[in-house]
Amino acid sequence: MIMSDEIQETEQQYVEIFDEDGQIIKCEIYDIIDFENKTYALLLPLSEDENDEDSEVIVMEYVEEGEDGYFKNIENDTEFQKVCAYIESLDDEEGE
Repeated sequence: MIMSDEIQETEQQYVEIFDEDGQIIKCEIYDIIDFENKTYALLLPLSEDENDEDSEVIVMEYVEEGEDGYFKNIENDTEFQKVCAYIESLDDEEGE
């Protein structure tokens, strides 16, 4: 995965998001990508079991308003599928 300069400058960055049940999930910011004039974040949920390899990457839109930023669910299924396909294409390029 190609990591942005901003992410590479720091060792690890963490955020807390809410799941569908209102529970807080602590995540590591794995990568930030720009695609079709929007910014997306790839978040890795931190499990209490550090050996848990079943956790999936969460993809959310990152929105900046002034100096503040927040993560937003991608509500449009077509947009979500396009973003996921783009992310997979980055993985494919890196593997070559």
